[in-house]
Amino acid sequence: MSVGSLLLLLLLILNFNGELNALNDEGYALLALKQSFSRDPDGSLTNWDSENQTPCSWNGVTCDDHSLVVSLSIPKKKLSGHLPSSLGSLSNLRHLNLRSNELTGTLPLELFRAQRLQSLVLYGNSLSGSIPKEVGDLKLLQSLDLSRNGLDGPIPDSILECKRLRSLGLSQNNLTGSVPSGFGRALGLLQKLDLSYNNLNGLIPDDLGNLSRLQGTLDLSHNSFSGSIPASLGSLPEKVYVDLAHNNLSGPIPQTGALVNRGPTAFLGNPRLCGPPLKDPCLPEDSPTSHPFVPEGESKKGGRGGGLSKSAVIAIVVCDVIGICIVGFLFSCCYLKLCSRRNTVDEEGHVLEKECKEKKGSSFCFRRDGSESPSSENLETQHDLVLLDKHMALDLDELLKASAFVLGKGGNGIVYKVVLEDGVTVAVRRLGEGGSQRCKEFQTEVEAIGKLRHPNIVSLKAYYWSVEEKLLIYDYIPNGSLANALHGNPSMVSFKPLAWDVRLKIMRGIARGLLYLHEFSPKKYVHGSLKLSNILLGQDMEPRISDFGLMHLSSIAGTLETTTVDHPSSNKSASSIGPLANLSSFYQAPEAMKATVKPSQKWDVYSFGVILLEMITGRLPIVFVGKTEMEIVKWIQMCIDEKKEMSDILDPYLVPEDTEIEEEVIAVLKVAMACVSISPEKRPAMKHVADALNQIFLQ
Repeated sequence: MSVGSLLLLLLLILNFNGELNALNDEGYALLALKQSFSRDPDGSLTNWDSENQTPCSWNGVTCDDHSLVVSLSIPKKKLSGHLPSSLGSLSNLRHLNLRSNELTGTLPLELFRAQRLQSLVLYGNSLSGSIPKEVGDLKLLQSLDLSRNGLDGPIPDSILECKRLRSLGLSQNNLTGSVPSGFGRALGLLQKLDLSYNNLNGLIPDDLGNLSRLQGTLDLSHNSFSGSIPASLGSLPEKVYVDLAHNNLSGPIPQTGALVNRGPTAFLGNPRLCGPPLKDPCLPEDSPTSHPFVPEGESKKGGRGGGLSKSAVIAIVVCDVIGICIVGFLFSCCYLKLCSRRNTVDEEGHVLEKECKEKKGSSFCFRRDGSESPSSENLETQHDLVLLDKHMALDLDELLKASAFVLGKGGNGIVYKVVLEDGVTVAVRRLGEGGSQRCKEFQTEVEAIGKLRHPNIVSLKAYYWSVEEKLLIYDYIPNGSLANALHGNPSMVSFKPLAWDVRLKIMRGIARGLLYLHEFSPKKYVHGSLKLSNILLGQDMEPRISDFGLMHLSSIAGTLETTTVDHPSSNKSASSIGPLANLSSFYQAPEAMKATVKPSQKWDVYSFGVILLEMITGRLPIVFVGKTEMEIVKWIQMCIDEKKEMSDILDPYLVPEDTEIEEEVIAVLKVAMACVSISPEKRPAMKHVADALNQIFLQ
């Protein structure tokens, strides 16, 4: 054989081996994706190598029996870059999941040529541009999640061609326009629909009531939908939570089916809505406006008239004036009553002429006597502020001169927010008159409470005692109660649901505070009234337990009533206090209802378990099942016995996070169920509860 023939044979062999080792076309398409990424901090794509014949062994890649790519899943890897057009060449691709990365750019039109796609999940990136009309070419698509991006423009009408869609998530974008007509009829297989936090407008389609397979939440909140709420939404399955908060909806809320017994949270931020469950009643149809407090501009926008009538304005002004006069009269009465106290005896038996000079800006009905150093022997005749915090500099005169605002009033007195001259804010609870014969008992109790110092307990800073007045001065906690943060209330301008990681942080903090309370003293302190409404939230959403010892102090002071409302230190309005008061009994352990039983720390463990269940489910401690009321503890047990899915139990606001948090939710649920055991002996001590939550939090 000649030399030339040998060389030719060698070249043919080398070329044949090269073809054997060559990466197939789908592998090159994926390498184009790798090259489009500018950042891969976790090295997720390090084994994506052209030396392989197929990409089937690469991270995140799944192939069928013919070595064709059917699934690509690389979530939460901090990948930066854009989506290349080469993805459209993956003709057998069924699942694409690149959620929670840092992808930018637009959705390539070529992507929608992969017509076998059943699941397209690009949630939690920074994609921009519009949703291409070519999305309608994906006839087999069952799940589309483009939430938490920067997409704009309308929802394309062509999406109605995706008739197999079961899950559609477009929340937290900048989408505009109206929901395509016929949405509810065309997409009858939908089980999940989330269009929240966009700029969608127009009417809510009547045919959304046709989505009979919907589960979890129908979330249309935080948009600009207008008009009335379609009564057809009541035809949705009863377990569906309909969230219409923060839109421009108007008129009465239909009281049918899925819209009944949902609480006010689902309708907050729609000032022209009226009727139950909101506190604003609907006016007669012939009234010039549909709501008594509609701003003039909003009224014109809705085409219902030119604002409030002259008689309505006059009525509002008259009511305001009367209210101000009543408050002023009450303060004056209290002031004069205290100023009438004369001839107070000091420690040495000297008679002191009581000074009762007028204080400008005074907001409290109490005054200071001349004595300076209260002691337990003569506390009943002393009228000065007793500081429990040595780092606090405050006297009664300064308190009297401070600006004060009423936060609420109820069975345990009036609560004020007080801003001192140096800018420091405190909360003052006025217990009122009575209890003059139990002075030393009050002093002993309040000073014991004042020794408690923990980041998760509201600190009692000072107190004041006289026959006419008993005052408790606390730290002021700015973010209000956990009850409002979790459930909302009609007076809230904006409602932002608590994310799971925030809830877990709050649970952990409450457990730490309660553990401190239980172990602080050999007396084995019991809170006895732990509930969602007396957990307050600080600047960083760190929880603070309030109202410890308040029931006993109110009893000593002779001011305890059967209803307990607001708690110290919160910035809640008075209108938000009442409804939650009636729920107190649902936090109490079964054995606590027996008058002869001595208070036990296991009572607090039970109450904490109920709080955990509220945090998981987003429901009040009493649940409506059809027309029947059921305690949340029994409802959860029923769901467990019937093997309900997690989406049926979980707070609808948390459903989008379901796959990521399910293990943690189940772990917390186990802790909660142990806490609410019927038998006190079977409930864990708070130390074990706190340890369990710490382990979940640190996982």
